[in-house]
Amino acid sequence: MGVEEEWRSKAGPWARATMPDGQELDVVVTARHRSRDGRWWYECEAILSARHEGADGATKTMGAPTPISVESERIAKIPGEDYSLLPTDGAIAGRQWAVERLHQYTEDAPSRRLHRRDCWQVRNEHTLIPTREATESQAHPDIAICDVCRPDKALPR
Repeated sequence: MGVEEEWRSKAGPWARATMPDGQELDVVVTARHRSRDGRWWYECEAILSARHEGADGATKTMGAPTPISVESERIAKIPGEDYSLLPTDGAIAGRQWAVERLHQYTEDAPSRRLHRRDCWQVRNEHTLIPTREATESQAHPDIAICDVCRPDKALPR
């Protein structure tokens, strides 16, 4: 096994990423992330060419890991690679939105308020819900929209 093959076998898992211009590139997957709008992204390192100058002044080309984010739809898993140990952020069943229970001062006041999951305004009893339910709840007269985190700006209409 050559140096390049040995290094490649120690990094990983590897996946094939399709770049925005259609080019395909093998990348090292370092993590999965669910963004606030509910979309999945893979955090990766593309091994790109970099110039290295040694102490003796000689230069050579080396591979340098360069962080990139790739939409999950643009990642193709490579057979034989193990993705089970990847750190995954935001994976709690896709529940990226919080519905807070409010104290009603009048009968026609909203009894709940919709927030982004990380909103600091969520103080009371609340439930985490997926994007589909959060989108539907925007039109419900009994649910107010948080005017601090503004989930309605990120949710589809």
